[in-house]
Amino acid sequence: MKLITRLSVLVILILPLTGCHTSKKGSAGSGKSHPKVETVNVKNLKGEERKIVEEALTWQGTPYKYGASNKGKGTDCSGMVVGVFSKVTDKKLPRNSREQADYCRPVKKKSIRPGDLVFFATGKDPKRISHVGIMIDDTRFIHASTKKGVIISELTTPYYERTFIKCGRVP
Repeated sequence: MKLITRLSVLVILILPLTGCHTSKKGSAGSGKSHPKVETVNVKNLKGEERKIVEEALTWQGTPYKYGASNKGKGTDCSGMVVGVFSKVTDKKLPRNSREQADYCRPVKKKSIRPGDLVFFATGKDPKRISHVGIMIDDTRFIHASTKKGVIISELTTPYYERTFIKCGRVP
């Protein structure tokens, strides 16, 4: 019994370390301003793609919180992805963005679809995946920004073009 208790404590201590590698400084939970919530037309989407995008959009405005995955209360980028896919597909994705990238089937950028994941190297190492988002159309993705919480961004902005690593489709 003591071994189970020790393992439980260890898991609780390690879990927050498995999220996205981003700064803890700029938390959206500081109460300074609320990010705008964008309306996205999903009428042209069907099936699972539509459900993934619809669920992801309900996370908009959730404050950034490292190591968390609670819609409306706080999440990091990989926590949001885990939460969305768990609810819509019942699939248990890995908890951090690097492992999510390994888990996904590679997709060429020109073949990206809504519901696919996009991976970036936003940390100190320009080759190490440290951020993830969910595509909502052919150029925009939803993700948890350390400064603004869950927002929609353009894949074509210079920052995301520079830090982009790869796209993936959840099997």
